[in-house]
Amino acid sequence: MGPPLLPLLCVLAAATLAPAAAMARADITPDLLRDVFPGVVRAGPVEGNPPAAAVFDETKAVGFVFFSRDVIGSLGYSGKPLDVAVGMTREGKIAGARLLRHEEPILVLGIADAALHDFVASHRGLDIRTPVAVRSALLGRAGVDTIAGATVTALLLREAILRSSRAVARSRGVVGGKGGSVGLDLDRFEPRNWDALRAEGAVAQLRLTGADVARRLGPESELAPDVLFIDLVAALATPAGIGRNLLGDAAYNAFVGGLGEGEQAILLAASGLYSFKGTSFVRTGVFDRVRIVQGEVTIHLAASGHRRVRSLAPGAPEFREIGLFVLPADSGFDAAAPWQAELLVERPAAAEARPPAVFGVEYRLPGRFLRAAPELAGDGLPLWEEIWRDRAFSVALCAAALGLLTVVLVLQDRFARHPVRYRRFRLAFLAFTLAWIGWYALAQLSVVNILTFVQALLSGFRWDFFLLEPVVFLLWSFVAVALLFWGRGVFCGWLCPFGAMQDLAHRLGRWLKLPAWRLNFVLHERLAALKYVVFLVILGLSLNFTREALAVAEIEPFKTAITLKFMRPWPFTAYALALLAAGLVLERAFCRYLCPLGAGLAIPARLRLFEWLKRKKQCGTECQICATHCPVQAIHPDGRINPNECIHCLNCQLLYYDVDACPPLIARKQRRAARQPQAVRLPAAEPVP
Repeated sequence: MGPPLLPLLCVLAAATLAPAAAMARADITPDLLRDVFPGVVRAGPVEGNPPAAAVFDETKAVGFVFFSRDVIGSLGYSGKPLDVAVGMTREGKIAGARLLRHEEPILVLGIADAALHDFVASHRGLDIRTPVAVRSALLGRAGVDTIAGATVTALLLREAILRSSRAVARSRGVVGGKGGSVGLDLDRFEPRNWDALRAEGAVAQLRLTGADVARRLGPESELAPDVLFIDLVAALATPAGIGRNLLGDAAYNAFVGGLGEGEQAILLAASGLYSFKGTSFVRTGVFDRVRIVQGEVTIHLAASGHRRVRSLAPGAPEFREIGLFVLPADSGFDAAAPWQAELLVERPAAAEARPPAVFGVEYRLPGRFLRAAPELAGDGLPLWEEIWRDRAFSVALCAAALGLLTVVLVLQDRFARHPVRYRRFRLAFLAFTLAWIGWYALAQLSVVNILTFVQALLSGFRWDFFLLEPVVFLLWSFVAVALLFWGRGVFCGWLCPFGAMQDLAHRLGRWLKLPAWRLNFVLHERLAALKYVVFLVILGLSLNFTREALAVAEIEPFKTAITLKFMRPWPFTAYALALLAAGLVLERAFCRYLCPLGAGLAIPARLRLFEWLKRKKQCGTECQICATHCPVQAIHPDGRINPNECIHCLNCQLLYYDVDACPPLIARKQRRAARQPQAVRLPAAEPVP
C-alpha cells in the first residue's frame, strides 16, 4: 500500500494558506543606476505603460531604466519571480543590467550565484534592434561556460532583458513595430528666429478681431470691430528645435529636464483683450477657456501642469500672457499627429445660457521634427519554438528512443520469450539512458521538476516554460502517459539516468563477485516508506520556503552524478559515490529507500489503468522464484507485485515464460513428458550361423 493521500493534502493546504512574502519593486538607487546606466546624473519617476524611468545627463534625457518584472512579469524556470533591472539608451542599446531577484533551483543545486549575475551584466552593449537567436545570444556571453546545466535559466534571463527592453522601446518610440513607427526628434537643434519658426509652421497663430468674435457671439457682444480681441500662438515646446529657440537655452533645459518620460509640453501665448487663462483655474484647478483637441481626444489643461513664462527668447514678439502646459504621458496625446488648441469665448451675461463660442488654432508639427523609429527586426519565433528547432536532432532521437521503448512495453510478452535478446536490449537501453539522456542531453528528471509544476499550477500555468527543455518535456510527457498505463516503473527502470547508473554499478558488483544483499522483507517495506516522508517534506517546504525545499532536495544525487558529472565540492561527490558503492551490493539502494522523485511518481501511478505483469496462482504459495529475482524486492512473499516499488524490469516475466526456470512450467513440462508413450526398444537380432 502506498502512503495515504490525506497527509499530502494537509501539507498542501497548510502551506498554501500560509502568508506569502510580497515582492516589492526595487527602487532606482544611485548604486543601481551606476550599474545599469553608467554616467547619468539622475533618474526620473517610474511611470507610463509599460513603466520605466527616464534617466538624464547634465542637459537632457538619454535613456530609460526599468524592471523586467514590472514590464513583462518575468518568471524563472522555478515559476517564481525573476527581476532584472535594465538600462537602455535612446538608440536601443543595453547600457547595463543587474539581476535583482531569482529563485532558480539550478543555483541551489550547485551553480554559483555569481555566474548568473555575470551573465546578466554581460548584455551591456547589446543592440535590441538586431534579431538575436538563442545560440547567438548565449555564445560569447560571459558566464555561460560556468553555468553548465543552467541553459534554460540563462535563456529566461536573456528573454527578460530583451522582451522588456523591446516593450519599453516600442512604447517610447525608440523602435517601431512591424513597418516602423513615427516618433519625435527631440534632440535635433538648429538656431531659428521667430519668423522662420512661423513660416515653417512650428508656431501656429490665431488672430481674432472684435468683428470675428461678434459674428459668432451675435450683436450682444458689443465689441468694436477693429479691436484686437486675441492674438493666440501655439507651439509644441518639447523638441529642442522649437522649445529651445522659443524659450532660450537655460529656460528650456530647466523646464524640459523636469518632464517625466512620455510627457509633452505645449506653449501658449497671447496678446489682446481676452485672456485665454482667465481666473477660474485658481479656484477649480482647470483652465476653462482653452483646451487641446486631437481627434476624439479632448485634453483639459490642469493648473498643476501649468508653468508661467515671463517672456520668450530675444527676437520673439512681446505677449501679455505666456504659459507652458504639461500633458501627462497617459493623456492620449500623440505629439507627432496634428492637433488644435481650442479657445472658448464666454458669451455676455445676456446670452450666458448659450454655450461658449469655440475658435481653433490648427497645429501640425513640421516634418523635420519627426523621425521614423527604426523597425524592430522582430522578436523572431517564440523562445520555446526557437529552442526546439535548434535541437531538432535531439528531439528526433529522443522521440525515436521513446517510440522503441513503447514497442517493447506493449509487446513485452513476445520479448519476454527471448530472454537473451531482451537482456541485451535492456543493457543497451540503460547505457543510452545514462550516456545520452543523462550526460549528453542533461535531461535527468528530478523532484525539482515536480516542485516547478506545482508552483506553476499555484501561480499561473504557462506551457512555454515547460517547452523550454525539449528532451525533458518529451520525457515528462511520456512518463505522464506511462504512469496511467504501466505505473512509475517505466521511468525508474528505463529512463532515469541515475537509476541506470545504479543498475550498471550492481552489474559491476556481480562481475567483481561482491556479495549481493537482500534485506528482510519486513525491514525493506518499512525502509521504503522513508522516500515518501522525504517527498512530502520537500513538497510542503516548496510552497513557501523554496530555497529550503531545494536544499532538502539535495538528497537526490542527480545533479552531482549526472548534470555536473561529479565536478562538485567533495561532500556532494562523496555522497553520490557512497550511494553507488551501496548499490554494488544492495541493488538500487537509493531508489528503494530515499528517492523523493520515485515517491512523487508513485502517488499518481496508483491511477494506472492496466495490469501488464502476469502472475500464476502458484506465485507466492508454491513458488518464490520471482520474488528472489526481483532486483528491488517489489514482489511480496504472497506473490503480489507492489506497483509503487516495481521498476518494470520484466525479470518476473522472463521467468513467467521460462520453461526451465518457472516451477509451474517445469511441472507442466514433466507431466506432458509423462503422458507421452514410451518407445519400446527391441533387442538386436542375433546373426544367423
